[in-house]
Amino acid sequence: MSEILRLENINYSYIDGGYERKILKDLSYSFESGQFYTILGPSGSGKTTLLSLIAGLDTAKSGHIYYNGEDINKIGLGKYRRNKIAIVFQQYNLISYLTAAENVLVAMSETDNELPKDHKNVAYALLEKFGIVRTKADRLVSQLSGGEQQRVAIARALASNVDLIFADEPTGNLDTATEKEIIAVFKELAHDFGKTVIVVTHSDAVSQMSDQRVLLSEGVLQTL
Repeated sequence: MSEILRLENINYSYIDGGYERKILKDLSYSFESGQFYTILGPSGSGKTTLLSLIAGLDTAKSGHIYYNGEDINKIGLGKYRRNKIAIVFQQYNLISYLTAAENVLVAMSETDNELPKDHKNVAYALLEKFGIVRTKADRLVSQLSGGEQQRVAIARALASNVDLIFADEPTGNLDTATEKEIIAVFKELAHDFGKTVIVVTHSDAVSQMSDQRVLLSEGVLQTL
């Protein structure tokens, strides 16, 4: 395993009622390829903020984030988001008027990464890999169950051939059995596909299934 994402002296704060509230304080941490991480912490500790920073959706007040040794600001945040990362959301964030396969195809069309030429067959194969058979792949995602929609979202994340997959409370709307199935998929992405999977969660059950449990508390990350 090798380091793929490194955070150095990250600081983040915002103004709340005229006062500066510091969320992240000289935070430093390294993530390795092929590992499934969960980030835990109390509400308001900054977990979602941290995810936004490492996804290039927001910028720190100071400090640096490196992808494979290169500052993501030098890569270009737009290019970094398009070609290096994918995000799986609690609310799925799928395009409701498209089929499952079409949602995956959209992701494939938006990346600059090298992909197989036959996008459609790749999309169907990915969906089937995660339990969405051809007949369901051709349905509107709004006609699928919550667990099925989350599997579509995961297939979409993998379709663009990125190294980093982030998820924000991805099992929050799912029952316990489906939650376990989705977490098993995340483990597979890390161990079989070599992806770095970083999941923000409140669920102890989810965290117990990860390779590395990380606590965000008082503005810093520490491995549990």
